[in-house]
Amino acid sequence: MIAAGRVTVDGEVVTRLGTCIAPAARRVQVDGRPVRPEGKVVLLFNKPRDVLCTAHDPRGRLTFAHFFSFLGRRVFTVGRLDRYSEGLLIVTNDGELAHTLMHPRFEIKKIYRVWIEGRLTPGEKTRMAQGVVSEGETLRVESVTEVEAPGARDQYELVLREGRNRHVRRLLAALGRPVKRLKRIGIGPLRLNGIGPGKWRPVSEQELAVLRHLADTGNGAAAHEASVPSPS
Repeated sequence: MIAAGRVTVDGEVVTRLGTCIAPAARRVQVDGRPVRPEGKVVLLFNKPRDVLCTAHDPRGRLTFAHFFSFLGRRVFTVGRLDRYSEGLLIVTNDGELAHTLMHPRFEIKKIYRVWIEGRLTPGEKTRMAQGVVSEGETLRVESVTEVEAPGARDQYELVLREGRNRHVRRLLAALGRPVKRLKRIGIGPLRLNGIGPGKWRPVSEQELAVLRHLADTGNGAAAHEASVPSPS
């Protein structure tokens, strides 16, 4: 659009790519229509199984974007969950925040609930913490905790600082423990609590303040410890 001469700044056509302006002080138009920044949207979404983390699928499969078409603006997921996994996703149009939450140097902890066949041995738990090689990558978890609750047989809670492609599934497959079900329940200070499958809620001001502080400090570990209560 810029190269085609469709963009003006204060009424003057601008065709040089990379031109910098102060948006609050200059009037930008495309085809004579004013351009204004979109308001920031940050939502928590409980992705159901069999939903894709892409805006459009050429094969017509269900994507996360189906649940947010009412917004009338482009949003994207911060990171991904594979088609057969479920649970917590951040959906936003805030690229700066998304970069912070995805960049490895911020070490944002992610918490997963995993269902497998049988109980892990102490040796398997140790290997998971030390690292298991899969497809040339070393995959590890920060902690493994057996879920102790009524009906919670063969369920474990895993905490990761890294987020490689299909990390949990590949790690457990390398141990001969294929995953029956995988659900992400936490990202940094955020929790899935109270959000049903296919449902969403806005990130609260308190939660957003913690995320912004994380962006300023780069302290992912602190953000994990300073988890905030979900709004009722």
